[in-house]
Amino acid sequence: MVAAVVQARSKTGDEAVARAIASIGQRLGDRLTVNATVREQHANVLTWLPNQPPDAVAFALSTEEVSEIVRICAEHRVPVIPFGTGTSLEGHVNAPHGGVCIDLSRMDAVLAVHPEDLDCTVQAGVTRKRLNEHLRDSGLFFPIDPGADASLGGMAATRASGTNAVRYGTMRDNVISLTAVMADGTIVRTTRRARKTSAGYDLTRLLVGSEGTLGIITELTLRLQGIPPAVAAGVCPFGSVDEACQTVIATIQSGIPVARIELLDEDAIRATNLYSKMDLPERPTLFVEFHGTEAGVTEQVALFGEIAAEFGGGPFASATRAEDRTRLWQARHDAYWAGRGLRPGAEGLSTDVCVPISRLADCVAETQADIRSLGLVTTIVGHAGDGNFHVLVLVDRNSVSEMAATETFLERLAIRAIDMDGTCTGEHGIGQGKMKYLPRELGAGLEVMRSIKRALDPDGILNPGKVVAPS
Repeated sequence: MVAAVVQARSKTGDEAVARAIASIGQRLGDRLTVNATVREQHANVLTWLPNQPPDAVAFALSTEEVSEIVRICAEHRVPVIPFGTGTSLEGHVNAPHGGVCIDLSRMDAVLAVHPEDLDCTVQAGVTRKRLNEHLRDSGLFFPIDPGADASLGGMAATRASGTNAVRYGTMRDNVISLTAVMADGTIVRTTRRARKTSAGYDLTRLLVGSEGTLGIITELTLRLQGIPPAVAAGVCPFGSVDEACQTVIATIQSGIPVARIELLDEDAIRATNLYSKMDLPERPTLFVEFHGTEAGVTEQVALFGEIAAEFGGGPFASATRAEDRTRLWQARHDAYWAGRGLRPGAEGLSTDVCVPISRLADCVAETQADIRSLGLVTTIVGHAGDGNFHVLVLVDRNSVSEMAATETFLERLAIRAIDMDGTCTGEHGIGQGKMKYLPRELGAGLEVMRSIKRALDPDGILNPGKVVAPS
């Protein structure tokens, strides 16, 4: 195995990479591979960016193994790319400079659950669905739901959020502590399990959202929530996006603790009806969900219905049966695949931006006008309570004109959001795809980020080519 690895890399003349792979192979045996198919599977697989595979893939089983792999790579100055489940959307797992991909998916143990403290500690490869299956009998759940069954380490690295963020926050708000391997192989635990601390810099928040460029997250301590005794969900169509957005603002300002409030434009509804066999009016629509006591949820549903009616929405149909709620949210989570069905054979390019909710209607309306002027086929879905929305562009990659129109659209969308005092990405992250927008969004703050990167990763081996380019 090791000899084959060395021979495979030596043909390229990159002796440093060959030596690093040989050393890692001696430690991991058949848990290190240079198989071309496996390497391509561990590069970008879900976006329009080119597939840039690593030179080898190492399947780690523990924090100590990750540390050892990183130490070897640091010694030879070989890039290291962490990998969870590969669901990221901006080229986070690509290896533009080659190197070793560390696959953390086999680090999938739930290490501890502390029901009395409402927290748990897991390895980075545990997925959100598996954690909630493990927690079910405890009466607790982990609320962050980005749709895909992503790994929790990857969700922390990309600062994921999702449909429940309007009530429960994002990964930034739900990670108490991390264990991470730094660029020299040092293992760091960012803090203890206390719910608050004033002890030193907030290393947890520094690593959450760093996309593997400052350290490799191997374990997480997470906040948990009690499973609510009553849940109600529902759908409400509107005559316009503006009416739906005004309803969202009024709902939040009224103090209604809505758990989810999702916006789908008319094209997304049409796609959902076709794919999920639903029969919703093809108009801008809000999907909502409320959590609490029986009396509390009943009151929330009634208040929301009144607010929606004031803005021309309705009829508002609510459901409390678990199977009806599951069908509704499964349809929402299938929006990507539903959208793809509107144009069979086309590729789907998903992007996101986020603006203050007071600007959401303006941003969506201008975006829809831009889509029409460019002749693109899209769907729009959004976490309306956060001002965050996603556009799925269905494009023929073989069409030069369509690709040019799509690139024009992406740039206009990012700049539009930034100029509305928003961000070029609310939850997909920067990766490779959105690096060029950071100077406009962050200004001098970008150089501060570069300084942090240089201090923690002086040789630039941790997920290079992502987030911040060298100055």
